[in-house]
Amino acid sequence: MAKDKRIKTRATKIETKTDRDTKSSSQKGNPPFWFNIILFLIPIIFIVLLEFTLSFFDYGKSYSQWVEITPGQQILNPDVAFRYFHSTEGIPYSNQNSFYKDKKPNSFRVFIMGGSSAAGYPYTPNGDFGLYIKKKLEILYPEQEIEIINISLTATNSYTIRDLLPGVIDQNPDLILFYAGHNEYYGAYGVGSMESIGQSRGIVNFVLSLEKFKTFNLLRDFLKWIQGIFSNIDSNGALQKSGTLMSRMVRDQTILYNSETYNLGIEQFDGNLNDILSMCKENNIPVIISTLSSNLKDQTPFVSLESDKLPKASDIYNEAVSKISDTKEALKLFRYAKDLDGLRFRAPSKINEIIIAQAKKYNYPIVQIDSIFNLNSPQGITGNNLMTDHLHPTFEGYKLIGKSYFDVMTKNNFLPKIQQENIDKSKLDSLVNSETYISRLDSIVATYRILVLKNDWPFSEPKSVVYMLKLFNQKNFIDSLAVKVLDNRYSWERAHREAAEYYLRINDYAEFVKELTILINQYPFVKEYYSFGVEQLLFAKRFDDVYPFLIKGYKRYPQALYAKWIGIIDLSKEKIDPAIFYLNESIKFASNDAQVHFNLAGAYIKKKMFNEALNSINNCLAINPNYADAARLKGQLSQIINAKR
Repeated sequence: MAKDKRIKTRATKIETKTDRDTKSSSQKGNPPFWFNIILFLIPIIFIVLLEFTLSFFDYGKSYSQWVEITPGQQILNPDVAFRYFHSTEGIPYSNQNSFYKDKKPNSFRVFIMGGSSAAGYPYTPNGDFGLYIKKKLEILYPEQEIEIINISLTATNSYTIRDLLPGVIDQNPDLILFYAGHNEYYGAYGVGSMESIGQSRGIVNFVLSLEKFKTFNLLRDFLKWIQGIFSNIDSNGALQKSGTLMSRMVRDQTILYNSETYNLGIEQFDGNLNDILSMCKENNIPVIISTLSSNLKDQTPFVSLESDKLPKASDIYNEAVSKISDTKEALKLFRYAKDLDGLRFRAPSKINEIIIAQAKKYNYPIVQIDSIFNLNSPQGITGNNLMTDHLHPTFEGYKLIGKSYFDVMTKNNFLPKIQQENIDKSKLDSLVNSETYISRLDSIVATYRILVLKNDWPFSEPKSVVYMLKLFNQKNFIDSLAVKVLDNRYSWERAHREAAEYYLRINDYAEFVKELTILINQYPFVKEYYSFGVEQLLFAKRFDDVYPFLIKGYKRYPQALYAKWIGIIDLSKEKIDPAIFYLNESIKFASNDAQVHFNLAGAYIKKKMFNEALNSINNCLAINPNYADAARLKGQLSQIINAKR
């Protein structure tokens, strides 16, 4: 027993020693805590330093959302689309609507987000529905700074909107308008797009969040370089430089109705739209969202897929045509044919159902553009009457979208919170319709764009450049400018500038005014357009034509010349109080213009303010003692004043 106890005690001692040795050994082998921290921080520090270095040397493109185009004015960064297009040639650009970097107190700021049909294609950049809204607001609120900023991008979808939305929210919008859903499958990062990185919504949105970092772009560019060594991307036909962006993004990829890929696209849109509206709601941003319209009656299905469980899209389309007299039944069949179409360029009906459901979930108003277009179409079914192709509206169609959004804005009290001008509704519509939106040049460019689109896949077999040039049928100088815009030899701005100069040379002042108005609407920050218009129209004595340029010019760039001629024209139209105001404003800028003082005297006489008139005449004569009309008027005023004593 004692012996067992001794053995046990000895064993315990041995165990204790062994444990102690093991523990001691373990302690000796483990690095200190601070060493682990350093190991953890080294890669982080390296990445931070690399990011700083790449930024310092301005590596790659700038993906910042906004860029200053002129002091105090910014636009959507033209390079921002490179976040979404890495292999496709010819990235899209926004309409480049400018707005103040520091929002003005009297500003009413509206953002528009979506794809090409929100951007106003084929009338871009100045034919989108936002222009209708802007014109209406400018008439109703002349003292308000109206900012309608359309940042929609062709061939993009809900991923792009979700990615850009935080930057939009940072700009303190008063309202956001969404019109999106057609590009969900083939738009950048869509489940059927050539610009895809997988079908997981979480992964795509995570990658997009990394796109803002230059380190990530360096890594992507390196991998792209490695890929280029072992493959020839341009030669495999998937990402060719030729053809429309529409054809380059898709080629022959078909998606069967209710297939796994089809449902993934639906889930992608539903999830992203939920995130989008949730962000807006959290930031108390008013939102209007719309259902989507497309060409149902006059666009046959692009691809009719064979399936044991589903009918062919072409068969359903033909059945719809045969039942066109029964609007309800035909509309149902046309929509079903669109849903069965194997090429998913037009949003399926499920997309509209999601838009309605999500809007109701977040209590946001809906514009039912799908129904509105049908109501304004023959047989109650949207066709070529309002569509230029499969889904892009005509100019009248875009105006209808703008009117529909504006009606919902009015109904939901989303308009500026100040007193609006008391203008009859019918008169307001007439005033808006009389405003210049697009010129002949824009119409020709739009026509040519649709010709190019419809002479390429999937509408037809791609055509040669020679064939396309024959289609354009250039007859005059304006036609030649349109072709130069189309093949990127001229910018849109340069083409309109040369069109304005051309009309001036041939003394077509109506078209000159239209072109210059369009330029100023698109580039309100360019001083030269105001001064050029004022100079030329004053020289031609086109006082009615010059007046809007004077008003707009003075509002943005106040100066003596603008105020002077506003006052003179107002005086000629018996608008005495405004005339007095602007003539006095002109004197503040330049007090040595005898003509201004003379006209101011005339305005005071109209108000029977004879002492003020005499003072103005004395100022006039002090500047120009030989001003004969002023001397005669001084004599008459002296007599009137003396008679009253």
